[in-house]
Amino acid sequence: MPFLVFLIILSASFYIYYKIKYFRSKRPLERKLLSGKSSMALGLFVALFGLNQLFLFSTTTTYVVAAVFILLGCASAWVGFKSFRHHIPYVKEEAKHFDGQTR
Repeated sequence: MPFLVFLIILSASFYIYYKIKYFRSKRPLERKLLSGKSSMALGLFVALFGLNQLFLFSTTTTYVVAAVFILLGCASAWVGFKSFRHHIPYVKEEAKHFDGQTR
């Protein structure tokens, strides 16, 4: 499935992008927001990888491992999404505070 491979590479790229932004950020709450985004990207990567394995191989072991990958990936993406949604208003306030200090 070339489409799944494209999505796997895209989600891995977003994970690396958000991790780089995380390490370059100085604001603590913005770092938590970026951590949530990177968790979503990593979860999507793992879930899509497990889904792709279902199409490549057809053994019982593959089904079990793919199910574990899909469940862990979806759980990681869900927790990252909840963290992201929780921190959005605080990051906006933090940005106002930091912008006010620098001027």
